[in-house]
Amino acid sequence: MAEQLPRLEMTNIVKEFPGVKALSDVQLRLYPGEVHALMGENGAGKSTLIKVLTGVYPIDQGTVTLEGNPVHISSPLKAQEHGITTVYQEVNLCSNLSVTENIFIGREIKKYGRLAWKEMHQRAEKLLERLQLKIDVTKLLSSYSVAIQQMVAIARALNVSAKILILDEPTSSLDRDEVQQLFAVMRQLKKDGLAIVFVSHFLDQIFEITDRLTVLRNGEWIGEYKTAEISRMDLVSKMIGKELEEMEAISSKNTGNTTESTQSFLQADEVGLKGKVEPFDLEMRKGEIVGLAGLLGSGRTEMARVLFGADKKDKGKIKVNGKEAHFSSPRNAILYKIGFCSENRKTEGIIPELTVRENMILAIQSVYGWFRYLSKAKQMKIADEYIQLLNINPANPEQLIKNLSGGNQQKVMLARWLVTDPDLLILDEPTRGIDIGAKTEIMKLMTKLSKENKSILFISSEIEEILRTCDRIAVLRDRKKVKEFDNDGKLTQQDVMKEMAGGG
Repeated sequence: MAEQLPRLEMTNIVKEFPGVKALSDVQLRLYPGEVHALMGENGAGKSTLIKVLTGVYPIDQGTVTLEGNPVHISSPLKAQEHGITTVYQEVNLCSNLSVTENIFIGREIKKYGRLAWKEMHQRAEKLLERLQLKIDVTKLLSSYSVAIQQMVAIARALNVSAKILILDEPTSSLDRDEVQQLFAVMRQLKKDGLAIVFVSHFLDQIFEITDRLTVLRNGEWIGEYKTAEISRMDLVSKMIGKELEEMEAISSKNTGNTTESTQSFLQADEVGLKGKVEPFDLEMRKGEIVGLAGLLGSGRTEMARVLFGADKKDKGKIKVNGKEAHFSSPRNAILYKIGFCSENRKTEGIIPELTVRENMILAIQSVYGWFRYLSKAKQMKIADEYIQLLNINPANPEQLIKNLSGGNQQKVMLARWLVTDPDLLILDEPTRGIDIGAKTEIMKLMTKLSKENKSILFISSEIEEILRTCDRIAVLRDRKKVKEFDNDGKLTQQDVMKEMAGGG
């Protein structure tokens, strides 16, 4: 493969946005007849690089060559003209049109001024046969599963003579059999000489289907590796920025609650949701902090959302204080004294046009019901109390929350749930994107709450944070809980990361 001419080569790619350098001297080489993984955690630059390659964003610096010739990709249409096409996680086709119409939309075949339906149907069938799929192409796309819709999207790409096919999280909504069907198609397309970019957070799939991989971290190029020549452990360390020697040297610094609590608050037995998280067991004891560790896409947030009722489970039972509980919505979970602080502060947390006070009282107001409105005086009392408790700055309850720093916005989100006096507080990446001072205050608050007999489920990408604060650690990989550790003071980052990486 090294002797071949790369089909595509991106060299020293730089992309900047106001105040942010999204890509810095990034490289990417794609060869015909290979599956190439693009790897990196959230914010690594994968999506930006794909958008640069497909003409969504202009390149600020760097060069792109296609089969040895310099090219300028100024738009997605230009990318398609060069044979570069993308199939996204959310299939961007028209579900109200037929399979044939989706494959040929914008490139319809006409004869004598009329649409040549018979020819288009026949060509659509042949394209899908190439993908080992035989279906009625005259039926609406919406009548088929997500897996088949993805095959139709790939067929559409092949219909424009694709040379480079980008599959962006194509397996995220597929079951095991559907994944294997997609992989069979990918292997066939490899034989046909396509260069395939495969973006996925599932390590098992990466090692099963890819030939080489490129790792990005914080917008920087870390390296290019043959998949068969890099260990899972080494790959994970490159993605999150911890070398093996460093991980071996760092041992557990757990300073959280060490009380041997036996009183259970919540018990999940074989709870799962198809396509989101495999059935899992999890116990939350009173006064205990339990950490969820895993790479992005491992199922951590999905597990939390199921426990909170934000996504409704389709398997298993949840017990609260020994009695079976049914969460048909987050409001039910709140009534069971469970709070959930989402990692998506901007989209699922703050309401930017409301004040600090108004953002704080939303959860408690939902418990009271909208016909038992909290008085302005009570709202002010709550806001003043938690502004002081959490050291929120500026200390003005009437300040619009959008004008606060990320760390202070996160504190307001915490306050929202603390006001409800939860017995279980689920914190999904509460320290991401905030300064070290705010991080320290949030960690201290977690320890304080655990000493008050509250249960905390703590999700973090920072293994050091989990080791420092948690009593038990559940590790997830590829949407499945694979291991649970007692944090006895001897646990190391390497122990946790071995389970995150899998494969021995």
